[in-house]
Amino acid sequence: MENTANQFPQSAVIALQDITLHGALDRATSAADGRRRNLIGELPHAQELRQQGRGSRLRGLHDLPELLEELEANVTAAGGTVLWASDAAEANQHVLALCRQHNLKRGVKSKSMVTEEIGLIAALEAAGIEMIETDLGEYIVQISGDHPSHIIMPAMHMTREQIRDLFVDKLEMPYTDNAEEMTAFIRACLRQEYLDADFGMSGGNFLIAETGTVVIVTNEGNGRLSTGVPPVHIAVVGIEKVIPSWEDFATLIQMLPRSATGQRMSVYTSAFTGPAHDGEPDGPRHFYLILVDNGRSGIYASEYAEALACIRCGACLNACPVYQSVGGHAYGWVYPGPIGAIVTPLLKGAENAAPLPFASTLCGACQSACPVDIHIPDMLLRLRRDLRHVQEPLLQLSMKGYGFAFSHPLLYQLGGKAASAASRALARAENPDDADGPIHALPGYPLSGWTQSRDFPPLAAESFHDWWRKHRS
Repeated sequence: MENTANQFPQSAVIALQDITLHGALDRATSAADGRRRNLIGELPHAQELRQQGRGSRLRGLHDLPELLEELEANVTAAGGTVLWASDAAEANQHVLALCRQHNLKRGVKSKSMVTEEIGLIAALEAAGIEMIETDLGEYIVQISGDHPSHIIMPAMHMTREQIRDLFVDKLEMPYTDNAEEMTAFIRACLRQEYLDADFGMSGGNFLIAETGTVVIVTNEGNGRLSTGVPPVHIAVVGIEKVIPSWEDFATLIQMLPRSATGQRMSVYTSAFTGPAHDGEPDGPRHFYLILVDNGRSGIYASEYAEALACIRCGACLNACPVYQSVGGHAYGWVYPGPIGAIVTPLLKGAENAAPLPFASTLCGACQSACPVDIHIPDMLLRLRRDLRHVQEPLLQLSMKGYGFAFSHPLLYQLGGKAASAASRALARAENPDDADGPIHALPGYPLSGWTQSRDFPPLAAESFHDWWRKHRS
């Protein structure tokens, strides 16, 4: 997928004017976030479990080199093969080499963000190998020639009516508005694909080091069919997904489905430890695990290593007011939303995604929703600091002035009084009878940019400091 993250401001303006997109986002994000809140609220010790999950992920990162070696040894002992990929090109070459080795021409794939990241399907198509997405959302995106807009719900940007028209046009589905009938039609279309496939591919939600096990969590059964029916299973997983033990998994699996889809437990939790053994009737004859770095080692060695603790649940997207307004495509790459505003600059280079760390209100809803308590707002602020050199000179100057004023109490108080008086004067100019009414047009750049899309409330006539001094006795 081409990286267009630097076009976020322009893409966001277009998205803000898309009424159909807003309808789809409003329904999907509010429903997903509401279910998450309800299900997390059922847990009597939700915050303690959240911190325990955070500890599991941070322990995994702390011991990452040793755990990866342990994982490789256990996968090999179980009969599988581990391949290491330093970047996207090497990962794709590994897959192509395996296809040549086993004469593989047609594959089926369960949902995987890292394969989107490395551009795997395009590389396979260029080599004449067909790959079918079997996750319903990913399949919708694939046949529409689009890209996923959400980590968990790839077709979140589409309405049911748009999906219906797509199926009628591309697959000659009989016209229906019934979601169950549409799903049944696609299930019938995909069932033969599993039987015809030479190989199956998956990602991995977790890698269990102590047993060499890959775990995927799905709701549709496609993951189990993609990996169990074809004779070859290739799992492509980022190196950060490794955790020490099944005990850690037992903690994280309580948080992942609740945060991702608002379920107590996903319908299918599938674990793979090597290929099928002699006498086992089901499962692949060959199992390969490709461990992908692709910039993760650089993040691991930086002050942003905590970003690798993400379990890709998408909860921060559903809670984010910016994502709720513009959707995922505006972010310009595979990972959208608050976590994408961190991961994309770190993986693609800050200069290639400069606007993303600023695509946040810093309201903290993302961290509150995160099941492993990643400090997303703090990292966004640090990335903004790192991107000072690419900011407009006027913005740099204004931020320096802002910082200087906030470092000197007298200047801060005088500035607050001046801003209050000016804002209330502007409000009174628009409405002579109401100095507390909203301001619809701030004068001059960059202030005018605020009121292009929203009103500006005037500052209070009395500051909190003044009120406190007056009433503290």
